[in-house]
Amino acid sequence: MSTRLPAGRWWAIAYLGLCIGYAMTTVFSLSHFWALPVLVLWLMLAWEFRWGAPAHQVVRPRAWPWSLLPLALWWIYLFLADSYGKVDLGAVIFHLQAGIADNGSGGRIFVGMVYTLTGLIMLGIFTWLVRVDQRWRLLERVLVLFLLAFNPLLFGITLEGASIVAEDGAWLERRYVPPQIEAMPENPPNLIYLYMESTEGTYADESRFGDVYADLETLGQRGVVFKGLRQIANTGWTTAGMIASQCGTPLIPAGLLHDSQLEPLEYVVPGVDCLGDLLSRRGYNLTFMGGASLDFAGKGLFYKQHGFDTVLGREALSPRLDDPGYLNSWGLYDDSLLDMAVQRVRTLQRQPEPFGLFAATLSAHPPYGYPARRCRNNQGAFDGKNILYSIKCTGWLTRRFVERLEREGLLDNTLVVIASDHLAMKNSAWQALTAGERENTLIMFGNGLEPRVIERESSMVDVLPTVLEAMGFEVPANRAGLGASLLSPAQTLLERHGIETIDARMRSESALQQRLWKPSSGESPR
Repeated sequence: MSTRLPAGRWWAIAYLGLCIGYAMTTVFSLSHFWALPVLVLWLMLAWEFRWGAPAHQVVRPRAWPWSLLPLALWWIYLFLADSYGKVDLGAVIFHLQAGIADNGSGGRIFVGMVYTLTGLIMLGIFTWLVRVDQRWRLLERVLVLFLLAFNPLLFGITLEGASIVAEDGAWLERRYVPPQIEAMPENPPNLIYLYMESTEGTYADESRFGDVYADLETLGQRGVVFKGLRQIANTGWTTAGMIASQCGTPLIPAGLLHDSQLEPLEYVVPGVDCLGDLLSRRGYNLTFMGGASLDFAGKGLFYKQHGFDTVLGREALSPRLDDPGYLNSWGLYDDSLLDMAVQRVRTLQRQPEPFGLFAATLSAHPPYGYPARRCRNNQGAFDGKNILYSIKCTGWLTRRFVERLEREGLLDNTLVVIASDHLAMKNSAWQALTAGERENTLIMFGNGLEPRVIERESSMVDVLPTVLEAMGFEVPANRAGLGASLLSPAQTLLERHGIETIDARMRSESALQQRLWKPSSGESPR
């Protein structure tokens, strides 16, 4: 590499300044506009100290910076933070093990290529600076320690490994109550559970988001609206949110417990019973329908191994479309999916056994969403970037779905659950979303529930016992998994200990993780 950048020295220095400004605004969730003042300050320092052109230049043409690897790791962190807002190491580990093929994030792949190129240019310029400026050769040997110590990605890896040496690794395990049903009603109700991708209850704040949540507010008037559902660690992506709400436990990744680290998972949380297991044993016919691929992030494996009779994703549903080309990068649009869900409910209603239908939308998938054609007809043109348009689309389609089932008399003796799968990841409304406290959506109606609002400090693990009691089942001490029924006086873990304690315990323990991933002796994975 040449050690001379005669005409381009200031361009190179400015490029480094922009990279530093971008990194700072990403880490601290600031507008990228603030990268410009950082750049100005950087250039002033470069001018004052003649960076890259010292008065007494000692060139080391073969010098390699010690901090190249730490800088590269920072670029990986910045890519993840820019994509998802908060870097969830558990999600990264789980997706690498469960599979990330057949996802709709083609745009992020392009962004990743841009990040890679940008990072390589930055590393090249930094190497030039170290080779021509003796002061930077000395400074960067101290800088490398800073880069390693404060990289959130490496900090997260350190915390993940802490469970190996934790003195008490079973605090959560001791509070886990294996899900059971002690008694059931004479006429068990059907269950319709709709997961709305990233459609968190925070959007109900009209001062920040206008009327985008209005249709869901209207649905909430039918029954019980639960407020205060926080997001604890290892529940912040779709599969994790589903497992938390159906199994009463966070999805702590298999990690070192997985025998074949580089092989895809062959089973998902085989060591615990979930809602599907409990209902299947009591004669329920269970169906899952989602517009995205079942192969992504272990969703298909989870449902097939936990009591579901029919599991349908993009692979099975796309051939049923009237217009085969009406697909987005993830799969089916939600108007198509919910039409098929109505058809499935009609079929299930004709059968003698009770049923459970679980469906998952994707209209509001970040960063911009995939609003359906019917939403465009209802709301007007979509600018391609406004996630609030997509949130409103999800609410309108959900309300339309419920009202259609009601008109056809398909909601008799049925509990309906409308919920977000997790809090939204980084999207075009990120600054407004992160400006205040956030909560998940959870609405239940039907089966005799009295309309009201219940506000409690809780999380998605509390949904399992709450759903069971709303269906009329009796569970031991109003508890299942780590959750407590929000319809009962039983205290939740968050009410007792707070979210910080629960998250800290999850980072430093292994006993509950072992329960999730290791079937009891003699059992085969479900």
